Order: sequence, then C-alpha cells, then structure tokens
Amino acid sequence: MTNPLPTEPPIDDLNRVQILAAMGMTAIALFLVARLWLFFFRTDLLAVQWSGLSVLLGVGLGVGITAASSLIYYLWDGYRRSADFYLDLILRPLAWPDLIWLGLLPGLSEELLFRGVMLMSLGFNGPALVLSSICFGVLHFSGSQHWSYVIWATVIGFVLGYSAIATGNLLVPIVAHITTNLISSLAWKLKMLNAL
Repeated sequence: MTNPLPTEPPIDDLNRVQILAAMGMTAIALFLVARLWLFFFRTDLLAVQWSGLSVLLGVGLGVGITAASSLIYYLWDGYRRSADFYLDLILRPLAWPDLIWLGLLPGLSEELLFRGVMLMSLGFNGPALVLSSICFGVLHFSGSQHWSYVIWATVIGFVLGYSAIATGNLLVPIVAHITTNLISSLAWKLKMLNAL
C-alpha cells in the first residue's frame, strides 16, 4: 500500500477586509521594492508611453492570455485544481466592485517591479526575460501542491516581459495584466453565481 501525497494544511477562510488589506500591502511592498531597486542599482525604469495603439495591444494581449488560460484550465487537471484553489481563496470573499482593485493593484505593482524595473536592470534581453519571468512565477506560489500555477504564471511573465521588450512600453504589459485579472475574476464570479 502506498501512502497518498501529503495534503496542504487548510488555509483559514479570509474575509473581504483581509483580502483587500493583503492586496494593498502586497502592492505597497512591491512598489517599495521597485523604488529601492531603482535607488540602489541606479537603473532606468521602462517608460510608460500613452497611446491608443498601446492600450489596444494590451487589451488584445490580455484577452489572448485569458483565452489561453481557459484552454489550459480545461486541458490540465493540475492547473485547474491550482487555479480553483487560488481563485476561491481570493475571489469568494470579494464584492463585485472589489474586482477593480484586483485588476489594478497587481497589474500596476507587479508590472512596475518585474517588467519596469527588474527586466530593465537585468539587461532588457533574453536572459533578463527568463529570470524576471521565473521570479514572477515564484511570486504566485501558494503551496507545494500548486506548482502548476507557478509554471503558468512563469509563462505569462515571459509573455508580458516579451511584450515589454517588443514594444519598449510598460503600458502594454500593465494593460494586459489588468485586463487578464479583470476578465478572469469576473468570469469566475459569474461561474460561482450561476452555480448557486
């Protein structure tokens, strides 16, 4: 008889205020790390250049990432379990208007650090893209049973980083990240509403 895989200890349900506070504190922490990195390493920040085309590219990329995530969700059981765990933990307590913060806070703070500062500081090239993508993936680690989510986040980090390199504009991955978070969180909330 083989022993089953050990399971993660259950995480206590978090309430809405705790989730919003954690999102806010994480965003502040990532902003501070980015700011300190800029100060101590004297690196440039990737520019944000406002244009309609950049916004459209970001939205299109975000929709594409969301579509790919939906496909992977149905094809990869491990990813589906990890995504369900993560989304249930974060989204269930949130009210509908809170989803705006879920889109904006990670979209701005994570893109500032990983694409705006880290990618630039490490060389704004292929090796920098790989390393910053791995760091982005590890940020999404939520337990040893959920490595598939880390792998997916690493791939998404690569796509977002590549969009920053290809366009030279931090606005594209910011808009893509916000779009992805908003669409996927709205879809999950609607799915849960329909399941009632």
